[in-house]
Formats: sequence, structure tokens, C-alpha cells
Amino acid sequence: MGRAYEYPKKPQNTVKRYNNRGTYELGPIHSVINSSRVLHVSFAPSPDDPFPAILPMIGFMGSYDYPSAGLDEPLDCYLHGYVSARLMRLARDSEKGLPVCIAATKVDGMVLSLTPNSHSYNYRSAVLQGYARPVETDAEKVFAMELITNKVVPRRWEHTRVPPDKVEMTSTMILKVQVETGSGKVRKGEPHDEAKDLDREDVTSSTWTGVVPVWEAYGEPIPCASNKVKDIPEYLTSYVKDATAKNKSVALEAAEE
Repeated sequence: MGRAYEYPKKPQNTVKRYNNRGTYELGPIHSVINSSRVLHVSFAPSPDDPFPAILPMIGFMGSYDYPSAGLDEPLDCYLHGYVSARLMRLARDSEKGLPVCIAATKVDGMVLSLTPNSHSYNYRSAVLQGYARPVETDAEKVFAMELITNKVVPRRWEHTRVPPDKVEMTSTMILKVQVETGSGKVRKGEPHDEAKDLDREDVTSSTWTGVVPVWEAYGEPIPCASNKVKDIPEYLTSYVKDATAKNKSVALEAAEE
């Protein structure tokens, strides 16, 4: 079995604190990006603005040139937005592409220790850096829109009115971020208390320690007032059930060392 693809280590992405939790492998990093409901995208709005801008967005890793590429292979990050949004305008006007950072975090548990200083989360996080450019062709835009729609609920694209009409295509802009580098960080397991506290009977006998698992759970779908489909589709009910069970399993496994 060959070595897994990794992002190159550069000053901006090298994990320093708790570097044993860091990863540069594409698979785990892309998995966090694709499983996170919201991505936070940061960029410099203008040379005169001292504050970086950060936006919650929907995005998905994929490859238009190699659609069958797996999560552990080189991919681009597609971001969905409105055509007149500031981020979109800046990317459109940038000759080399707009530098952006993309961040996502999944929390799997609350880690409760003997001292406040040792409290933590079990988590999986990912950060990407790259250059954002508008997707130029309708074919690639539709490809990206399908990926992003199916991120909301798998197989949703094929169960909607598609393809998008001319107005929808014109008002929607897709950014493709060519990733330069990235990193991930993962924390699993129980609290890691210091020996000086573990040896104190007065502390250990009065302070509960452990992990409270955290997972994303989905409720039963609720039809809207204009819905005319009597039964909830199987693809939706099965996703709600299976995704919730998977999320729970991941959180429970993360609680173990």
C-alpha cells in the first residue's frame, strides 16, 4: 500500500501546539470539510480594511477533471454564493485568484477533567489555504452545484427540478478554490489530568471526570404547507436514520483512548 497523499508543510499550516494531534493527510482533512454543514471562509476585503472578513458558506471538495477521485486524492473546494456578493466580486477581479482560508470543525465530545485548565473537546478540525476563482463554464458550475446540493442531503439533486434554469444559473456563482496547502487536527479520548491532581483524594473524590459525547442528530422530516408528496421519500428517511447513527458511533468511539 502506497503512502497517503499529504499537503506540504509550510509556515502557515504547520501544526505547532499539540503537534502529535496534527495531520496533513488529504483523506482526513477533506472528510472534515465535506461532513461539516458550514465552512468558514476568510479573506482580506481590501488593503484599507484592518479586519479580515469571514463568511459562513456551503462548500464541498471535488474534482471536475477527475470526478471519481477519492477523498484521499487532490481535490478542489467548491463554494456556493450569490453573484453580487463581495467575496465573489473580489475573486472575479483578482488576476491570480483571491487568497482565502477555509476552516471547519466537528465536535465529538466535551472532555471534563479535574481542573478547569485541562478541560477540552474531542474534535476533528481542518484548515485549507488556496486561491479562489470563479467557475467559468456552465458544465462545471452544474457539476459543483450537484455536489453541494447532495451535501445537504445525499441524492437530493436527482429528486428536485433540474437542471437549474437560466435565471438561477446567472444569479448563482461558484468559486473553485485551488488548494495550496492544509492541515488537520484531531483530539480523542479521556481527560488527561496531571499526577499532582490524580494523587489528591480530596479532588478526585469530589470532581466527576469523563467525556460527554456530542453528535449531530437529525429529526423526523416535517413537510411544508405547499408539499403535495404524501409519503416522506425513502432516500430522506434512510439518510436521517443512518447519518444520526453514524455520528453517534463516531462520538462514542472518540471518547475512548
